[in-house]
Amino acid sequence: MSRHDIVIVGGGAAGLATAASILKRKKTLDVVVVDPATKHYYQPGWTLVGGGVFKAPQTERQMGDLIPRGATWKKASVASFQPDQNTVSLDNGEELSYETLVVAPGLKLNWAGIDGLEETLGKNGVTSNYRYDLAPYTWELVQSMKKGRALFTQPPMPIKCAGAPQKAMYLSCDAWLRRGVLKNMEVEFHNAGGVLFGVETYVPALMEYVNKYGIDLCFFDNLVKVDGDRKVATFARTKDDQTDMIEREFDMMHVCPPQTAPDFIASSPLANEAGWVDVDQHTLTHNKYDNVFGLGDGASTPNAKTAAAARKQAPIAAVNILQHMAGKAPRAMYDGYGSCPLTVERGKIVLAEFGYGGALLPSFPSWVLDGTKPTSSAWFLKETMLPPIYWKGMLKGKEWMVKPSLLKQSA
Repeated sequence: MSRHDIVIVGGGAAGLATAASILKRKKTLDVVVVDPATKHYYQPGWTLVGGGVFKAPQTERQMGDLIPRGATWKKASVASFQPDQNTVSLDNGEELSYETLVVAPGLKLNWAGIDGLEETLGKNGVTSNYRYDLAPYTWELVQSMKKGRALFTQPPMPIKCAGAPQKAMYLSCDAWLRRGVLKNMEVEFHNAGGVLFGVETYVPALMEYVNKYGIDLCFFDNLVKVDGDRKVATFARTKDDQTDMIEREFDMMHVCPPQTAPDFIASSPLANEAGWVDVDQHTLTHNKYDNVFGLGDGASTPNAKTAAAARKQAPIAAVNILQHMAGKAPRAMYDGYGSCPLTVERGKIVLAEFGYGGALLPSFPSWVLDGTKPTSSAWFLKETMLPPIYWKGMLKGKEWMVKPSLLKQSA
């Protein structure tokens, strides 16, 4: 058994950013990052891959190049957690002992949760920007279509980046409009929920584009089956406690898969009843084990699951981890901040920024950038600024615009 100051489970955005923020504050700590993946992806870029703006390789890096200086990478998966013994067992037989555990595993894309979907992904007009290898196929389909029916789907919440399903739709419609073929298209948005977007302030701007593109909004429709050969999608439409099965033929379909906590988290002592890492939504400290912290998409915090949320959470977790290791109370509080840059057309974005309870949390004054309206400034931020902020800032422990404000230290 090897002993470490801090074990971080997950080498995604949240895990690496937390490791970097911890080591920025205290370089002498023994920090281990556990993740089996050899590649790391800038997933917010996949929307722009599907829209023909980025190429997929722009969103990919080698994991080994991103592990923060001073941290050790264990290329393995977690087999089980033993929080009462402060140990983690790995699938390669290793056992790690820790003083503090950070759990940032991301979430599980449950492709198998839709009957027939896995067999037809990447062909028969069925695609998804939620996978690195499929986002380019989205753009191929958009370019090749001249007429027909395009379906865009959104499953029940929670999902990562709740705006992503409609981002794909708007960019596709914009491309068809520019080519002069949108008039020959039927575009439908099948959403298992009952609203276009969860924060009402941003809905009017989005509805302008829904009307501009002639999109048919189909609420309470949950995709349950795909017949790729026949090009038929089956939705469970639930209204007034009654569920009907609706079949829709399609020429193209962009699918957002249902999403759950990872199996190895859901079956562990660290999970709540829904399977997520059970943490306090403000301090990110585990509700049972005070030397365990959780953040990112796999945490139980009721915020939008976005890279922007992880970027805000990582420094907060780092501060509170070091506070705990010093025997002190948490000093940094997370307000639920998340951001969703809604790509309503090529060159314009509605920049939704909000926290717990739908409270608006804009990063800029409205005279600089009004997030409730489509702006080219927000597009410039998304396309040009955010990727280097991610690679060279967030993952390096540079807390640009997210340095946590601290509560006064008790004596």
